[in-house]
Amino acid sequence: MPKLETGLVQVYTGDGKGKTSAAFGLALRAVGRGLKVYIIQFIKGGFDYGELYVVDKLPNLTLRAFGRGKFVTAKPAEADDVRFAQDAFRLAEEVVQGSKYDLVILDEINVALDLKLIDLEEVLKLIKSKPRKVELVLTGRHAPNEVVEAADLVTEMKEIKHPFSRGLQARKGIEY
Repeated sequence: MPKLETGLVQVYTGDGKGKTSAAFGLALRAVGRGLKVYIIQFIKGGFDYGELYVVDKLPNLTLRAFGRGKFVTAKPAEADDVRFAQDAFRLAEEVVQGSKYDLVILDEINVALDLKLIDLEEVLKLIKSKPRKVELVLTGRHAPNEVVEAADLVTEMKEIKHPFSRGLQARKGIEY
């Protein structure tokens, strides 16, 4: 089974579309090369996203989504949102430290951090203690400066133009 010689930390952040899509593109590439991938989605459980329909059809790809199926924007967050995010983070610690997966994607973890659903120091500890051969990807708007500093690669998605501003609603298969 292929393994990475050196796993890095990547961050996809910014106000533009494409952070999760970029992470899933990386996951697809990794699976295509025989790597094992685990995706943990923060605050996305209970939603009908298109990626959920293909995961079971791909070898070596596991996805778990946590959340209550509602957009989380309130500060302070509701107790259920905190519990789901903390459950997701505990799984992330287990998966990353277990070294059974070559690529671990923590989708929307930056949003969970911004909403204070999980502790920044714990996330930084996970980044610093990840095994050498595990690639770790953190997605979501509002990546904290400390996470950006701890990463090896940071990409900021910047919105230049978006059809939502013209009133076009999210389209099944494209935005979700």
